[in-house]
Amino acid sequence: MAVPKRRTSKAKKNARRTHKKLKTPNISIDALTGAYHRSHYISTDGTYKGRQVLEKE
Repeated sequence: MAVPKRRTSKAKKNARRTHKKLKTPNISIDALTGAYHRSHYISTDGTYKGRQVLEKE
């Protein structure tokens, strides 16, 4: 069975874990309405890239 020869230091352990974090979502402003929305997502009024994609009921 493989057993580590030396104990992993706190610095090595934390350096290995630096990329494990949450990223902030990319937020852009809609050109037509001026509302904030996530990139590559449909806005709340059903538009995407300036054209109507979904009909509101």
